[in-house]
Amino acid sequence: MFGDIAVPTGLENADPCTARGCKWPRYRNGKVYVPYRITRGYSRRQRLEIQKAMRSFRYCSCIRFVPVKKRKDFLDIQPLTGCWSFIGRRGGGQLLSLARPGCIHFGTIQHELLHALGFNHELSRSDRDQHVRILLQNVISGEENNFNKVQTNNLNTPYDYNSVMHFGRYAYSWNRQPTIIPIPNKNVSIGRARKMSPNDILRVNRLYCGSTAASSHLDPVQRNHFL
Repeated sequence: MFGDIAVPTGLENADPCTARGCKWPRYRNGKVYVPYRITRGYSRRQRLEIQKAMRSFRYCSCIRFVPVKKRKDFLDIQPLTGCWSFIGRRGGGQLLSLARPGCIHFGTIQHELLHALGFNHELSRSDRDQHVRILLQNVISGEENNFNKVQTNNLNTPYDYNSVMHFGRYAYSWNRQPTIIPIPNKNVSIGRARKMSPNDILRVNRLYCGSTAASSHLDPVQRNHFL
């Protein structure tokens, strides 16, 4: 299961905070540089997998994850308990947890990086009730916040069952019963993405890059390798 939000704001779809200053700054060259530090404790293979997921943004957007130098705001990636991130830029060295080995998967890392860029879960969209039914009675006590509906900026993109930000139908279930049921077709596959979908990429570009293009500028080899 993908990890979650470190401190719920109450606020793949941009969180309202992106209109209030939690976006990472865009520079004059049109690029958005997000500094990071990967702490010790990861194997070489694990570190390379994290960097591969970061590099994937370079090939489909203006986002550039760069090793931290003197910038005061950066992602501090550590192998803590679970997979989780804050939403958007919080200031200083903000923690992003990728536990070993369970969180060191390409799609999981992309998921947490999207949180850090200011994106919420797909099932938190403001229009989610038209697309899924949430069964809170089946959710583990204390985890209900993961199913909050948020007044998101949906960036003129459709609800996406294939988003890397979408949970599976049994996410956080305490009784092996579904917590999420797609509607009107309950048999639609959800929560199986292993990489960003075209809609995920489109949202990043619309929020940060002043572009409506997704990955159409990539040749097939690049697209298949990095996305």
